[in-house]
Amino acid sequence: MEREYRFAAHAAGGPGKGLRNRLKDAGLKDWRFDFAWTEHKFAVEIEGGAFSGGRHTRGKGFTEDLEKYHHAMVLGWSVYRCSGPLIGSLQAVDLIHGLLTQLHEGAS
Repeated sequence: MEREYRFAAHAAGGPGKGLRNRLKDAGLKDWRFDFAWTEHKFAVEIEGGAFSGGRHTRGKGFTEDLEKYHHAMVLGWSVYRCSGPLIGSLQAVDLIHGLLTQLHEGAS
């Protein structure tokens, strides 16, 4: 598992010299996943600010998040979106564990 995985940068040839131009040419931005299991192309995004008017719930931020998830799916990623309370209650953790177990068994 990797934190803050730069999936678009890797899709555009990896971090390093010329990344900005490569991202632009590919129609991507330097997006990151909160958590990623690269071998399965499975990512987890923890959404915040639902009740505080945070970035993820305002028009521009919400639209930008949708663009990010759209491009992630085009690149073959599966993205599980959850909230802090789902993590805290362990519901999301249990689901993620189950999904990863299925993905691992499917790869065997």
